[in-house]
Amino acid sequence: MSDSALKSKSSDPKKGVYFIGTTPPKEDTDIELVSGIADKLLGRLESIDYDGLIVYDIQDETSRIDKPRPFPFKHTHDSRLYSKLLHDKSEKPVITYKSVSQRDAADFNHWLSDAWHQFSVRDIVLVGSPSSEGEIKLSLSDAYKTLKAHKSNFYLGGVTIAERHLKKGDEHARLLAKEEQGCEFFISQAVYNAQATIDMLTRYAMQCNKLGVQPKRVILTFSPCGSAKTLEFIKWLGISVPEATSLRILQSENPLKESLLISRNNFEQVIQACIPLGIPLGLNIESLTNRKEEIDAAILLFKLLKATLDLKLAESQL
Repeated sequence: MSDSALKSKSSDPKKGVYFIGTTPPKEDTDIELVSGIADKLLGRLESIDYDGLIVYDIQDETSRIDKPRPFPFKHTHDSRLYSKLLHDKSEKPVITYKSVSQRDAADFNHWLSDAWHQFSVRDIVLVGSPSSEGEIKLSLSDAYKTLKAHKSNFYLGGVTIAERHLKKGDEHARLLAKEEQGCEFFISQAVYNAQATIDMLTRYAMQCNKLGVQPKRVILTFSPCGSAKTLEFIKWLGISVPEATSLRILQSENPLKESLLISRNNFEQVIQACIPLGIPLGLNIESLTNRKEEIDAAILLFKLLKATLDLKLAESQL
């Protein structure tokens, strides 16, 4: 058995699970300051009722797209180190992302052993290469095989991208393939296109029904957008933003507030369509920039969307 606190929190499909997503501080941040940054984040979260945190492993995705990156890429501290800090300080589960393409299987094996023993990592999400360009030392499927052969029993999650479903119509098949490779839950890319997410989840639920299996939990990610620059970055990351949504944000007197209202509306549409399908849902709120107003807005968005999901789940049990 995995000794994952997240696994037990996530075991009741009728309950939501609620996360805050964050990135480790930049690599050139003094290690003493990193602890203070973690304290500051957790201080901000004291007013909300959340189940755990998600720590991303940021990649330089410039190979995926020919447009320049709106915010310059900077390496960050090790995701395991920051996860351990947040876990020790908050005593809550922390999901640690790991980008696998840069090192070979032997290296990845070491990474897993250190993650388990030195950094107390129990819950992980593996991410493949952002594109097929460049050198890939380890494919995602080989990373899953390496993980399976490893003696530590991690609780494994996968990434799901509704935008791929929009283009290829096969994301539900990818989810099922990842389940076969050991994934117990999924975390979406930030949702700005409700319909793409509904299409993907509906297809996934239908396929699970056909196979007679229970759908895995899908944790939906939402992120505030307070400026044209943040919107440009959201699109650069490959997140689908319908034209009308972009225009509503950019032409609003208060773009940040408008983005929160749009996110709540999108979330309501998704849960209206998907709770009846029997997919256990969760929520992850992240700020894609370190602008104070967007971080504060992420906390407000968390409150709004958690209340929305809690209410809908309660109604579904009437």
